[in-house]
Amino acid sequence: MPNIKNISSLRQYTAVLDEVGKGKPVFLMREGKGRYAIVDMEEYDSMRGALWGKLFQELDEAQQMGEEQGWVSLEAAKKQLKAHD
Repeated sequence: MPNIKNISSLRQYTAVLDEVGKGKPVFLMREGKGRYAIVDMEEYDSMRGALWGKLFQELDEAQQMGEEQGWVSLEAAKKQLKAHD
């Protein structure tokens, strides 16, 4: 179950930070809406590394596809994107 607190809980920030751990983020709400997440630094680094890894994997796949199937010009890409708007 997620640990959700109102942002006013930060008045006792030490108690809030004591609840944060690996795999145990604390979510802060402001005006009834989720606004912030406090995560363990090791978990943050892991998530960031996973996202960068996924990005580079997709860029490598796109480069390989471009080399095998041919590249699309910038103008053609813009036209294709505008057609999907």
